[in-house]
Amino acid sequence: MVATRNEHKLRELREILEPRLELVPLPDDVELPPEDAETFEGNALGKARAAHAATGMPAIADDSGIAARALDGRPGPRSARYAGPNATDEENLNLLLSELADKEDRSVAYVAALAYVDSDGNEHVVEGRCEGRLAEVPRGTGGFGYDPAFVPLDTGPGDHRTMAELDPEEKHAISHRGRAARELAELLESRW
Repeated sequence: MVATRNEHKLRELREILEPRLELVPLPDDVELPPEDAETFEGNALGKARAAHAATGMPAIADDSGIAARALDGRPGPRSARYAGPNATDEENLNLLLSELADKEDRSVAYVAALAYVDSDGNEHVVEGRCEGRLAEVPRGTGGFGYDPAFVPLDTGPGDHRTMAELDPEEKHAISHRGRAARELAELLESRW
């Protein structure tokens, strides 16, 4: 089971992991804890533990976001709520763009922690990173969150497309969530 209410994350994890792993959505009656840990790992583990405790099923949970070097790693684990508790993706992105507007260093990294709690309560956490820079103006219609301004370094020095301009297969091959998901899948397959 995937401990998320974020349809974008569930879809991405399914695109990356299925058919290797069958991912079941979180039941509507399961309450997840607030994402108030200081790390991506802490937030992911909290959600996976809560889902496992409520259902007894193995659970996967993700916490991910963007970290700007010039802002000492902010927004970090607060990426989804950077502009406030009910902020939209656009509001969060606009705040980050405004905070980096006068900064010479526009280096950013996407970070994803995936936590897995198995049926016996054993815990595993993997992390994926994707380095990039923040574009000055959002571009593209794919992806979600900060994707319209995140220019990944992995596509090469001459490629200035944002994550929102990549097709899903290209994005999953280099994304933070794609890397973490593949590492988790390998870990789980080695245990089986």
